[in-house]
Amino acid sequence: MFGGRRGRFGRHGVGPMSTAVATPVRLSVRRGDEAVVENLEWQSVPLGLLREARPWRTFRWYKGQQHYSGTYWSATVRGHVIYESRLELGRLLFADFAPEVRHIVAQPFLLKADIDGKVRKHIPDYLLLTDAGPLVVDVKPRHRLKKPEVAFTFSWTQEAVTSRGWRYEVWSEQDPAVLENIRFLAGYRRDWLFDPDLIGALRATDLDGMLLGDAFRLLPGCPRPLVKSAVLHLLWSGHVTTVLDRPLSAGHVLRRAA
Repeated sequence: MFGGRRGRFGRHGVGPMSTAVATPVRLSVRRGDEAVVENLEWQSVPLGLLREARPWRTFRWYKGQQHYSGTYWSATVRGHVIYESRLELGRLLFADFAPEVRHIVAQPFLLKADIDGKVRKHIPDYLLLTDAGPLVVDVKPRHRLKKPEVAFTFSWTQEAVTSRGWRYEVWSEQDPAVLENIRFLAGYRRDWLFDPDLIGALRATDLDGMLLGDAFRLLPGCPRPLVKSAVLHLLWSGHVTTVLDRPLSAGHVLRRAA
């Protein structure tokens, strides 16, 4: 069951380790000023440098391409974050919705490791800075996870990432109902569009246990569309939660955030 912004989003491991990553693992990063810094030692690179990193790759556009690249305005970052597929956009939506995520970096670095005498390279899709520490994320369709080259890359990447005490996640398709609900609520993520007095009045109301449809009818002196959008913003921002594993309806019960 998924509860508001604190639902379990689902992760996929990469199986037992089968690689032998020689140390030191190296990293290259594109700084905020676009300058490239190469061959930094993975274990000692400052997190602050990665927080301000620019995407390592640029968009690739070509006739007949099978994926859709774009930019997403993130309420967490207060700016645009790139994605290279609709699946990556889905992961961005989940990250932007999660209260424990404090910052998002797309294509944060180029990781290089010497494995069995051969240099291997990989660019993770996202670095999420969370309350529980850094989380490195790769996004891949579930049907491709068993391909040997994919499994191998994710295996040594996980070994390198976790050697620093960071977490690593491979993210694939999620419950479509949850994704569509989060995508819908993301339309109400821009906090400056809402009347602070209206938001304050709703925050002062005990919404715990109230039906979503009843919440939409609160504050009868205010236009109904404004109240409805403000309630949905409170769902997005985590002031209240509800189950998201079925399409949102007036019958959804609101709960006070933990």
